[in-house]
Amino acid sequence: MDAPPPLVSPQGAAWELRVVPAFAPFAWLVRGWDDLRAAPLASGFYGAAFAVMGWALLALYDFAYQYVTTLAGAFLLGAPFLATGLYALSRDREAGRKPRLVPSLTAWRENLGGLGVYVLVVTVIFLVWARASLVTFALFSTGTMPDLKGFLAKAFSLGNIEFVLVYFAAGSVFATLVFAVSVVSVPMMLDRGNDAVSAAILSVQVLARNPGTMAVWAALIVLLTGIGLATAFIGLVVTMPVIGHATWHAYRDCVAWGEADAQPAP
Repeated sequence: MDAPPPLVSPQGAAWELRVVPAFAPFAWLVRGWDDLRAAPLASGFYGAAFAVMGWALLALYDFAYQYVTTLAGAFLLGAPFLATGLYALSRDREAGRKPRLVPSLTAWRENLGGLGVYVLVVTVIFLVWARASLVTFALFSTGTMPDLKGFLAKAFSLGNIEFVLVYFAAGSVFATLVFAVSVVSVPMMLDRGNDAVSAAILSVQVLARNPGTMAVWAALIVLLTGIGLATAFIGLVVTMPVIGHATWHAYRDCVAWGEADAQPAP
């Protein structure tokens, strides 16, 4: 497939898409880990915030676990935006500046319009997913909605394989959609000030040009997120900052900004 013509950012800088090797996501994680080690307190703050949100969901909605799973889905769908501060930390370190927590907390203000539209789109996707989730529970549940123990029993029982397949298939559709439009879009909006639509289109183009690489990247994100969830959210303190920092490096490797700004693919 022929390479797409260079595009232009609001600052007038041309960009073009790179084809990166399938093992590149592992290099992104290594760089993400290096960023975490370079700014452990700032990065750890964001990781702790993700863990606290998970604990809050369990504490607040333990009586109706279907709400927890729905809101956990929203938590994951919104993760690319919630990690904006992590992108800012990686950007500062890449530029030779000391990563600092306080400025990163308001990094989203650098492109309020673009990021605001992105949040709106993700919110709409979440609302549709929430409805689909509740409908799935209603179709496969009898009586009242299950609590945590009831949900786990349903999810891990071979007798409820239809529920498991339908529930996770529906979730995968929404997760894939969000992944496609956000794999590099949020870092790019922070870095270059692009609007949400052009950034989302570019993100889909990156996915189209690197389907195998992005499949590996998505699998690693799922694996690391799963480890974080399986450890009662404690693992998120480490895994989410690493994923956030690595996402910045994924953007930098997949999108070239002119000769002076370009970086070699791993």
